[in-house]
Amino acid sequence: MGLIDIALLVLVAALWGFNFVVIKIGIANFPPILFSALRFLFAALPLVFFLPRPAVPWRLILGIGLVLGVVKFSLLFIAMDVGLSAGLASLLLQAQAFFTVILAAIVFGDRPRPVQVAGILVALAGMTVIAATVDGGFTYAGLALALGAALAWAVSNLMMKKVGNVDMLALMVWVSLVPPIPLVLISLATEGLDRDLDALAALSWQGLGAVAYIAYIATIFGFGVWGYMIRKHGLSSVAPFSLLVPVFGMSSSALVFGESFGPARLGGAVLVVCGLVLTALGPRLLDRVRRPAPASP
Repeated sequence: MGLIDIALLVLVAALWGFNFVVIKIGIANFPPILFSALRFLFAALPLVFFLPRPAVPWRLILGIGLVLGVVKFSLLFIAMDVGLSAGLASLLLQAQAFFTVILAAIVFGDRPRPVQVAGILVALAGMTVIAATVDGGFTYAGLALALGAALAWAVSNLMMKKVGNVDMLALMVWVSLVPPIPLVLISLATEGLDRDLDALAALSWQGLGAVAYIAYIATIFGFGVWGYMIRKHGLSSVAPFSLLVPVFGMSSSALVFGESFGPARLGGAVLVVCGLVLTALGPRLLDRVRRPAPASP
């Protein structure tokens, strides 16, 4: 992989990490469910008129749209609305990697390697440490909602496994057609018409910029580059760059919001990141170490 491609992948990870700061700004301007609906509406339009639908069954597009778009992002945005910081949200959401390994073992019979089990246990220890630091600005509700979002993401990962090798950008655009209507209905039922209309009437450049960022930069540009790199270099070479997302998310939150983690919470975060590395990279590293050296001529 060349330096330009590496730089692009690091840029995408940075943009996705900063996305959690933007989400925090967005839910300060919109009710969280309405904000999620706007995100997918703008991500779908107008590109859906220019990108052909990928060769994916409608049931998969609908399923991914509902699980990833409606469930995952609703839970994530609500978690951040009730007090979960941008930095911790970016970290806890990466529990999807562990949930994916566990669900793949249950659904597909893909047995996790011992090093992956060790990674999950290390990460669980880290999340336990983080949970022990709950205070007025970080509630168990936010923790549970973020982990629920991670679980929904893991379920959508299993659905994506059935999609095959398709254009990831086109898939995300067409999947983005699904969530807006259900999310608007949920917003009307739970957040209320008056609150939604008040938010739209008081639309600011800050709120509009937040919608534009998560729709076009994080979704369209991010997944466009990510999908292109996967097709060019393969999933195993590209996926590890996602481990940088919580690093950028936590550092961005510290810079923008002055988020302070404290030694215990920072130690828990380090354990989670170490667990992610073991789960995602451990099998490849072990295979490389155990691979016999080529025989000398």
